[in-house]
Amino acid sequence: MKICIVTHKIRKGDGQGRVNYEIAMELIRRGHQLTLLASEVAPELAESISVDWVPIIVHKYPTEFIRNLVFAQKSARWLRDHRGELDIVKLNGAITGVNSDVNAVHFVHNSWWRSPVHISQEHRDLYGLYQWLYTGINSYWEKQAFRKSKVVVAVSTKVAEELINIGVDPRKIRVIANGVDLEEFTPGSIEREELGLPKNVTLAMFAGDIRISRKNLDTVLQALVKVPDLHLAVVGETKNSPYPKMVEKLQLGQRVHFLGYRRDMPLLQKAADFFVFPSRYEPFGLVVIEAMASGLPVITSKSTGAADLVTPACGIVLADCNDINSLAQSLELLKSDYQLRQKMGRAARAIAEQYSWKIMAQNYLDLFTEVIQNAQHSSYPYLSSSPRSMAVPCRTASPN
Repeated sequence: MKICIVTHKIRKGDGQGRVNYEIAMELIRRGHQLTLLASEVAPELAESISVDWVPIIVHKYPTEFIRNLVFAQKSARWLRDHRGELDIVKLNGAITGVNSDVNAVHFVHNSWWRSPVHISQEHRDLYGLYQWLYTGINSYWEKQAFRKSKVVVAVSTKVAEELINIGVDPRKIRVIANGVDLEEFTPGSIEREELGLPKNVTLAMFAGDIRISRKNLDTVLQALVKVPDLHLAVVGETKNSPYPKMVEKLQLGQRVHFLGYRRDMPLLQKAADFFVFPSRYEPFGLVVIEAMASGLPVITSKSTGAADLVTPACGIVLADCNDINSLAQSLELLKSDYQLRQKMGRAARAIAEQYSWKIMAQNYLDLFTEVIQNAQHSSYPYLSSSPRSMAVPCRTASPN
């Protein structure tokens, strides 16, 4: 197959970029030819004889909105000239204006635009207005892009529901969850002193952008007040974050440990007893499945897409991400029961092993093959249902 992937970045260290990186690497291993329309590509991909990288240079433009607009125009121009040479064109969202075979959706801007925790709700200024307009315009463009795609892939059932809510035909939607590196994220332990963390205490971990309220650290901190002796490690950039001051106000300074922005999450996970991430709006949440692969029980929320993967055996899904009491009960449960944590951690790892990057990439490859076969043998625009890509474990409610 000759496959074209259109996205801004294709490399590790970037959520959407990592997904496309893993798809690309698996396609190369299978002997397929790849064309990558992207601004940044991992060196090992750019140097591969199976890859034709078409650089879309946009870094000189001043704002993200303008950079995205220029990227869309340049990539669309190239695709119109070369579409006949390709078997599959895979996009992400409204990245370009050309029809696609597969559009993989990691974020639904219309849902984010209407969210009560949208940036414009927190910043009643020019920056907030810019973000409101940026999200609204992307929302409009996305609807057009989804309408022009043969298949729309959602990274979670949450995203699938959001796509249906904005008018995407359910028959076009597939759910393929993101994956995790099972060799990079593994169960284990580490001396906490090396990280400046206390030993001989129960330690929960939170990771995310703590400069905004969307990740919901404030609810975690308020719940922590109700759970004596539990410590919390927080991974995220503290500059311009309101939460260090909130910790002082809540008198949690002895129990909350800010680690800053880190790239060594596989190591940090080994220092924790369990992971907590009750995000207010999260289409997927790679940190959840990474914690599970690390053998950690997880507490998350129904508003987090990765909750699809969390069963009663491996964690807790809060029905209301802002329910301080329910979160406190969940924290207390895991803090006080070592045997339960061990049992849940083993179950979490077992579930994560069903979602390796290789399995995710295989699901995409199967979908590409099906799209091509459908185009060759039928004029019917929709594909048959695929239990393999749609199947996700059920969710579990929080304790009463």
